Amino acid sequence: METMPPRPRAQLDRDAWITEAIEVLAAEGVAGLRVEVLAKRLGVTKGSFYWHFKDRQDLLNEALKVWRDGRIRDIAKQTRVAPGEEARQILHLIEVYSASRNRKGMLIELAVRDWAKRDAAVATIVSEVDAFRFKCARELFLRCGLPVREASSRSLLLYAYVFGQSLMVVDQFDQGVETLRADIMAMIAGPTSADLSDPA
Repeated sequence: METMPPRPRAQLDRDAWITEAIEVLAAEGVAGLRVEVLAKRLGVTKGSFYWHFKDRQDLLNEALKVWRDGRIRDIAKQTRVAPGEEARQILHLIEVYSASRNRKGMLIELAVRDWAKRDAAVATIVSEVDAFRFKCARELFLRCGLPVREASSRSLLLYAYVFGQSLMVVDQFDQGVETLRADIMAMIAGPTSADLSDPA
């Protein structure tokens, strides 16, 4: 009986390493992001890593780039709406980026921000992402008819709430915590000039 040769192991591409690196970053922070840890998790040797990356820093740079590009692409998508839908989209934006809806994304976000405390290059990237987020959010508020100062304030309040609640356990604070969240979202989102001019 003829024996079949063993099937060769599928080769991991560069993206697979980056994806796994971001998973580890979320779970263990940048200090836990080591080549041997990734290789073990992916079931390959360290030699496979060096086929795709010059060194660990090369991987870190690529993982950070993927995070940056993904966040910029996502906020651009979430704030691109048809005229008249801006106020509704602001509420949706707060819900989508809340810790309860996007726990994994928030863990990655917090890990990158912690990393930025010790690395000036990472801090620059985080600042770039934040500036873009504020710009996109402010544009939504401006399109609702708010003046620049108020649009800027509400944009800052929006992100202060999104990131602030991710750091706290608020479920035991009040039995009606979901109602409180809805109230806070309404405070951030409105009223706008469109609401005030609506005869209904």
